[in-house]
Amino acid sequence: MRILVIEDHQKIAESIQKGLKAEGFAVDFVCDGMEGQKQIERRPDIYDLVILDRMLPGKDGLAVCRDLREIGIELPILMLTAKDAMEDRVDGLNGGADDYLVKPFAFEELLARVRTLLRRPKSALPPVLKVHDVVLDPAKNNIMRGSRNITLTTKEFALLEYFMRHPNQVLTREQIVHHVWDATFDPFSNVVDVHMKNLRAKLHANNDEPILETIRGAGYILRG
Repeated sequence: MRILVIEDHQKIAESIQKGLKAEGFAVDFVCDGMEGQKQIERRPDIYDLVILDRMLPGKDGLAVCRDLREIGIELPILMLTAKDAMEDRVDGLNGGADDYLVKPFAFEELLARVRTLLRRPKSALPPVLKVHDVVLDPAKNNIMRGSRNITLTTKEFALLEYFMRHPNQVLTREQIVHHVWDATFDPFSNVVDVHMKNLRAKLHANNDEPILETIRGAGYILRG
């Protein structure tokens, strides 16, 4: 999943980015409220969640949240703030935020809230994903195919989760890059192809039925 962090404190933003990347997420960050809003409005389809600071230069986080909701953008928003008064929390939630986290916070709590919000997609997918005979549990970082446990790298895990959230759909290389890698990705590298090859080999080990296919000229599909 790809996350946008809008936070003007660079060390906090970089710390969140580093922690989430270690958990397999693709993460971009900007330090200005107006720029963050523009980035979401330009391509709302590439992000799965926004971590939004309340106090920002350019435009206040609460105003950003309200404006995004007014134009119909329904991305999950986790609002960060140094304000812990009840009225501030109520303002944030009433302004369209899905959750509210007060600074300072432990990264483990941020991660738990991020995962909870990502388990509430529009299609109401269950916390544990199942496609064909593959079962993926995002909270436990566990994948089973039948009775066989599969060990994946963090990026392979992110790829498989993305496919399992879109079964039987042809996903283009551009869609995969946008959701699984961040803005620093080199579009001319063969990294996607290498990871897809490795993921396919692990899924199809032990003569298991091939379910992750390449659609020549179009992309890839995970068949359910």
